[in-house]
Amino acid sequence: MVGRHSRTRIFSSPAGIAATAAVGVALAVGGTVGAVQLTSGSGQSSQAALDLTPTTAPASLAPSSPTASPSASASPSATASPSASRSAQAASRGKARTAAPKPRPTAKKTTPAAKVLESGSCGASFYSDGQLTANGESFNPNELTAAHKTLPFNTRVRVTNPSSGKSVVVRINDRGPFIEGRCLDLSRAAFATIASTDVGALTVRYEVLG
Repeated sequence: MVGRHSRTRIFSSPAGIAATAAVGVALAVGGTVGAVQLTSGSGQSSQAALDLTPTTAPASLAPSSPTASPSASASPSATASPSASRSAQAASRGKARTAAPKPRPTAKKTTPAAKVLESGSCGASFYSDGQLTANGESFNPNELTAAHKTLPFNTRVRVTNPSSGKSVVVRINDRGPFIEGRCLDLSRAAFATIASTDVGALTVRYEVLG
């Protein structure tokens, strides 16, 4: 507790006056309010009177504690991400496996048997030379063609060798043969299909196909 005190100091020199003013300033900064009386004697050196009577009790020098700053709001707690849940599904390996359907055999398309319009037996030979056929085609001994005296062009004829059972279907594109006892003159390739070309001629069975 601070009591009231009254002190009066007299300074008679200019240096004392300056010192007194400095003390007053220091007391004012510290929170003490004082009255400074400066007196000067007549015919004597200047005198200053300093009244150091505090008007109020000095406030505590300790600075008032600042108001507590509002506490930083706590950061919102991160919500845990929901754990990925897997739907209850049976593993593919655990599923019952069905037997793969067996491929059904593809039904083979059967070509309907050609209708036989006429049949008979006669002699047949072969030829391998010629420029043009009677229907205007270029003769090709490697194609399955034949010459006949009267059958329409492009008629198909099945020729069979009775001795071996081999047969070949030829297309009529020429006229001949002009030898008695023969009704067909086959290309070299057609004749080689049913017999050896060394034979030259043989009796065959023919069937005109519609």
